[in-house]
Amino acid sequence: MTRIATWNVNSIRARLPRVLEWLAEFSPDIVLAQEIKATDETFPREAIEDAGYNVAICGQKNFNGVGIFARQPIEDVRTGLPGDSDDDQARYIEAFVGDLRVASIYLPNGNPAPGDKYDYKLRWMDRLLIHAKDLLRQEEALVLGGDYNVVPTDGDCYDPEGWADDALCRPESRTRFRSLVHLGLTDAYRAFNGAPHSYSFWDYQGGAWQKDFGLLIDHLLLSPQAADRLSASGIDRNPRGKQKASDHTPVWCEIDPPTRSSAA
Repeated sequence: MTRIATWNVNSIRARLPRVLEWLAEFSPDIVLAQEIKATDETFPREAIEDAGYNVAICGQKNFNGVGIFARQPIEDVRTGLPGDSDDDQARYIEAFVGDLRVASIYLPNGNPAPGDKYDYKLRWMDRLLIHAKDLLRQEEALVLGGDYNVVPTDGDCYDPEGWADDALCRPESRTRFRSLVHLGLTDAYRAFNGAPHSYSFWDYQGGAWQKDFGLLIDHLLLSPQAADRLSASGIDRNPRGKQKASDHTPVWCEIDPPTRSSAA
């Protein structure tokens, strides 16, 4: 069984004690990290490696940044979402870990909307849709995990009316997210957890965590070959309640080893 988690850590250096604590307690096999806000030179690689993980990152100074931490070797690393050679924002990394192709995604926020940032978000989602189609044609066990900055339904938001015009909830964002899922991907969390008002993000302002004023914007999307092996999923709320916590908390799933039929 492989335990995979996606987590927007909101600065790996600022949250390093919390990250190391969680790695020891939760013991994931693969971590898809977002908003690491570090470059190769400033990333605390030694600390993560000492915790038992190999590391691959696509970093950017003080902004964005994505990474993969894995107990097994990380191979065939690819950085940057295809489709725009002028896009220099560090938001996408994919690689093979064992028999799984995994990707860590930090999709643009898009606010204020409408506007240039929202237009960039929608173009980025269009590129992701094209790339996902290409990946699915390879018929591999694939996990596209990350901070998608999309609230899929009103049930994934504590205040749908108040957030209706936000870039995370606008219909254009939701339509593109549905198009991605409808390629044949399975939302790992929703495969086992159908109840509304389960969240992965709580703002630092206004006591949102204490009031459970949250959003579900972190998702693990699985190809059919990975979904056939999905055995469990959930949201680990524990890290969000710690001091100096990220405003996100990990979303996780467990993938069973391939059977002879699935390997064939």
